[in-house]
Amino acid sequence: MLRMLIICGLALLALPAAAAECPAAPVQPLSLPATAAAMAAGRPVSILAFGSSSTEGFAASSPEVSYPARLQARLREALPGHLVTVLNRGRGGEEVAEMMRRLKRDVLEASPTLVIWQVGSNAVLRGMPPALYRERVEAGLERLRAAGIEVVLMDNQEAPKLQALPEGNERILAQTAGIARDRGVPLFSRSALMRHWQTEGVPTAAVIGPDGLHHTDLGYDCVAAALADSILAALRPALPPAAGVAHAGGPR
Repeated sequence: MLRMLIICGLALLALPAAAAECPAAPVQPLSLPATAAAMAAGRPVSILAFGSSSTEGFAASSPEVSYPARLQARLREALPGHLVTVLNRGRGGEEVAEMMRRLKRDVLEASPTLVIWQVGSNAVLRGMPPALYRERVEAGLERLRAAGIEVVLMDNQEAPKLQALPEGNERILAQTAGIARDRGVPLFSRSALMRHWQTEGVPTAAVIGPDGLHHTDLGYDCVAAALADSILAALRPALPPAAGVAHAGGPR
């Protein structure tokens, strides 16, 4: 364990200054008409991050560096004068059926404007049949849509423990992408984002911790930065120029 911690620390130190921040990443297209309408009308926007340990912020040095906390900070910085709140409703170790048992209490009763549903990693780790995974995710989407809640799906991270199960991982990634396409739900792909980071020369150890599964603080922040930029791109056309929508900003 000590050896792994040393390797991760050296990987971060070895990055050039620009790469030690978040590498630039392509904006992922998200259609968010309800969220954009709420923002344009000056109403408070509540974003609820729903998922498992990647949402909860497992292995982060503090709750303030989980991806939902960093997403809130970046959106508030980019949208001065707008009330944006990001609620963290992640719970480590859960797959879809367990999330559904708390959907009413943790999500529906909060009445968020937008839900970002991170899902799929534990389905891979538990060897869930892809068809069952799809059935459960689609049932969850139906409940969210029936409540009038806009949804973005977030897929798996690129991490050694998932890459050690390549067939299962690719099948679940394909199912998540297929659900998003067939159901008309926006997909924010962590897998695509992290594969892009790899092409930019970012070491896995810089963004995935020594357990081989969960993000480092830098990884959580860079997921939040890329997601914030994609959300802002979706919102920008609905806002008047005077709204002053900025880039998610800060060190990237």
